[in-house]
Amino acid sequence: MKIGFLDIEWVDVLDVLLLAFLLYQIYFLVKGTIASRIFLGYLLVYLLYLVAKAIGLELLTTLLGYFISVGALALIIIFQQEIRRFLLIIGKSTNIANSRFFRRWLGQPVPDEPAVSLKPIVDASKAMSSEFTGGLIVVCKNDDLEKFIETGDRLDAMVSKRLLLSIAGQYSPLRDGAVIISDDRIRAARCILPISENDEMLTSTGFRHRAAIGISEVSDAAAIAISEETGRISLAIDGELFANISSGELEEKLQQYLLEKNRPKKREGGKDAPVA
Repeated sequence: MKIGFLDIEWVDVLDVLLLAFLLYQIYFLVKGTIASRIFLGYLLVYLLYLVAKAIGLELLTTLLGYFISVGALALIIIFQQEIRRFLLIIGKSTNIANSRFFRRWLGQPVPDEPAVSLKPIVDASKAMSSEFTGGLIVVCKNDDLEKFIETGDRLDAMVSKRLLLSIAGQYSPLRDGAVIISDDRIRAARCILPISENDEMLTSTGFRHRAAIGISEVSDAAAIAISEETGRISLAIDGELFANISSGELEEKLQQYLLEKNRPKKREGGKDAPVA
């Protein structure tokens, strides 16, 4: 196909569409973060470089050329978290080893129930909500959270309602931070989680809920946050917070998420900080 002096093939159209999709994904990753302003600034500098080169401003073109060549390395350093999240999304979207179809094809058993017993977790969350006891419980799915477990105190105990309530008790030395549960075991308590840096989040959202969103952004774990002020139960999955849900809704959403195959995450990121 020829449009004016341009000879366009279907490969060119595909190239443009793929580039547009890639740029959209990059924008989606950095949207609402400080990295978005840096990315926009770099694009403006590159646009200025193209204009200077087209006009013939050799000195400015040379100077901006050096800046862009060095800036490419600087961008890799600055955007290391975003690059990591982008690769994580690709890895999770193409991870077929945990898909139900792939496991059936290999003859492996497909679980009809989550690997974690949800009843003691839901019951403990309901009791903490009624008593206005703040808490943060992380339920692992497939990702290894060892680096977050190492920040807390290891327990390696069976999941039970009484133990979870004891950890979250007012005078418990383990109440600050998060409880991480994996393979039906309480792996650790008083763990430090990454805080979400999403600027679009409500300013009324506390550190406990930001930490719940943060861990759900950097992993496929689900995080339950119980507000100490209101007693409301919230669930963070894939960077999205389901606020003020009932214990029944909590169990339903947890069971549905833990049994479904991996899905691309919406947004990730955050820096390690203590949980309030």
